[in-house]
Amino acid sequence: MGSSTIALVAAVAGVAGTLLAPVLAQRSNAKTQKAEFERQQQAAHAQWQVEQQREELITRRTCYIEANAANRRYRIQLMNYLWHVRRGEVTDALRADLEVARQAHHSAFAEVQMVASPDVLGELDVMAKALSEGYRRTKCLEEGTPDPDDSFEVIEQYLQWIWDRWKAMRNVMRADLGVHNSPPGPPSPGAA
Repeated sequence: MGSSTIALVAAVAGVAGTLLAPVLAQRSNAKTQKAEFERQQQAAHAQWQVEQQREELITRRTCYIEANAANRRYRIQLMNYLWHVRRGEVTDALRADLEVARQAHHSAFAEVQMVASPDVLGELDVMAKALSEGYRRTKCLEEGTPDPDDSFEVIEQYLQWIWDRWKAMRNVMRADLGVHNSPPGPPSPGAA
């Protein structure tokens, strides 16, 4: 090969390099931009997931607080009502107060069912059934048709057991929210 051929090949390679340089640079730049875009998308998705988890925790916490308060109010109202039944002093105002507490409990229970963890939901179910049973037994006593072996004292003990169950439910809620200094678990189920 002569020097003119070498010069021609060098010139063609130079021109081709000059022409291809912007195309190759553009491709490289596109790859870099695509990688950067994917990295930003992953970071945005990770941030979105963190925000979702945070919002879910706040929602659960709010519902747990409302359910916790409603359970306490309902049980306290049941205790007060039971004492008035014992004294024969039940009034329409007391009945209305009990019904307000009962409805608030039902409302809070319905809301928390949508967000509670399975462990908390199990405790909530136990608590709802226990409060319902306490209400039924108290109303039966008021009407003069108590269950066999039921009395003021027996129902009062049952409502005290509900208080102990409430503490267990509260501990499960706290653990579900990540509060690690919760007291130990629930009392034995045969304590009714």
